Amino acid sequence: MKKYLIAIAAVAAWQASGGAWAQVDEARAKKIAGGSCFLCHGAQGESTSEIFPRLAGQHAEYVAKQLAAFKSGQRKSTAMADMVAKLTPEEMLALGHYYAKFTPPKEAPKDPGLAKMGEYIYANGNKFSGVPACVACHGAKGEGAAHLPRLAHQFSGYLHTQLKQFNKRERTNDNAVMHAVAEKMTELEMAAVAEYLSGQ
Repeated sequence: MKKYLIAIAAVAAWQASGGAWAQVDEARAKKIAGGSCFLCHGAQGESTSEIFPRLAGQHAEYVAKQLAAFKSGQRKSTAMADMVAKLTPEEMLALGHYYAKFTPPKEAPKDPGLAKMGEYIYANGNKFSGVPACVACHGAKGEGAAHLPRLAHQFSGYLHTQLKQFNKRERTNDNAVMHAVAEKMTELEMAAVAEYLSGQ
């Protein structure tokens, strides 16, 4: 927990400085990414497997926050825990900036009908079951913000898996609001929203 708080404090310090850390060590980040991260996430964060999220275009602060969560054990993954074990908060943020500058691959939804349903739920929620609209937090096109993930162009399979983990409260490192939202979602709604976002 202490390491996690230190990492979050480092990110907060960067924000408070108005981005004065812009001289983040890009060469160091590129070396780290090329040494291990690329095996799963691709050289530019493009990933080619729905098991591993696309990091290209993701917000730097959000990446740093997730790396800190893996390091502290708040977010569970043996593989990721090993990868981040020696990373400093500054390196985590540098990696975030490294991936943020890339553009994620754009692909059309594999199931346009399902995506259309997902678009409605994303924008309006489901008043019959109490599922709120996703757009309020994640943006009109899934662009997210500093501490909310960019969801646009992410693999639908990966997004679906994360929603299921929130639904079952297996993922607990992020905003508790996600538990309240995901626990009301059906399997179909989760799949639909994921499919919609993958094509944004």
